[in-house]
Amino acid sequence: MKVTLWREDVAILRPVAAVAQRHDNRVRLFVRLEHDDEWGFGEVAPQTRALNGDPSVDEVIDELESVVLPQLREVVKREGSPPSWTRVARFAGSRPSSPVAVSLVEMAVLDRELRATHREARALWPKRFSTPVQSTVSLLDLDQPWVIGDDVARVRVKTAPGPLASGALDRLAALTVPIVLDFNCSANDAGDVLEQVAQIGPAATIAAVEQPFAPGNVVDHAVLGQRLQVPLSLDEGVRSLRDLEQIVRYRAARIVCIKPARVGGLANARTLVAKATELHLVPYFGGFFESPFARGVHRLLAEHCVGEPSDLAVVELAGPLSGHEVADAPGGFGIAPAPGMLEGATVIAAGG
Repeated sequence: MKVTLWREDVAILRPVAAVAQRHDNRVRLFVRLEHDDEWGFGEVAPQTRALNGDPSVDEVIDELESVVLPQLREVVKREGSPPSWTRVARFAGSRPSSPVAVSLVEMAVLDRELRATHREARALWPKRFSTPVQSTVSLLDLDQPWVIGDDVARVRVKTAPGPLASGALDRLAALTVPIVLDFNCSANDAGDVLEQVAQIGPAATIAAVEQPFAPGNVVDHAVLGQRLQVPLSLDEGVRSLRDLEQIVRYRAARIVCIKPARVGGLANARTLVAKATELHLVPYFGGFFESPFARGVHRLLAEHCVGEPSDLAVVELAGPLSGHEVADAPGGFGIAPAPGMLEGATVIAAGG
């Protein structure tokens, strides 16, 4: 088995300011697995630094090189072929970097497996929903213009505690679609949230308030939920089946954002969507500013699983690659990273 791991550093065309970081640059990791003349690609886009329970890109790279890829090579050496993609999630350990690293490898193993068995992803995940698109903007940087596509059904709006300027309210009032008000774990208490919701209410339709408090803090979310007139959504607080069970037990939210890289891959994401639906929660797919390749893979699964607006929009780049990041590739996911994109990326590991 041949493995090639790339790192691509990109600048986002329209940066998004969040309360603890500004999303203006992103690192995307790509892996290509080849065995018996069949190949497959995977991608994740970790954050540059660890935050709110999510690992840094350096932590993910270390996990790949020291734990996940050695496990994969050991299985191939022992069994003579890559494992079924459904087994890869079991490679995950307890470190925050582990689910992200496993997610990268699982995607590539699945892509290769589908090609090796002459199948396409649509056969595995038949389309059942026309999943709408959600895009992301920020109230924390009003110098940055909002560009919202005609296909966008909902907008995630990054915010922080405190009163909003009139310019921010004007922007919200101009929207024609509902918003998810995303605090990214920055609220100190229920008052922070209630005051801002009251201020925004006359200007925009609030579909949900997302993750005002820290991951795992289901109690404060539950207390806030009793006072809010709109649903609560949890994002950073959704990583496992146990998290979903705790959310339901405490009535901490009605909506959950499920990010494949955060939960350990596509198989786990599908399982969490099914469990959330069973528990009468409303799931949607989130993302980490991935390239059109991973976003395309996520769309295949989202259109099989969820009807809620999800993070499937193309993230435009500030450079010549934007719009030229993905190529058609028969079989598997039907797409692959464009050769020109990988030519500009840095190989950080290669070999058998």
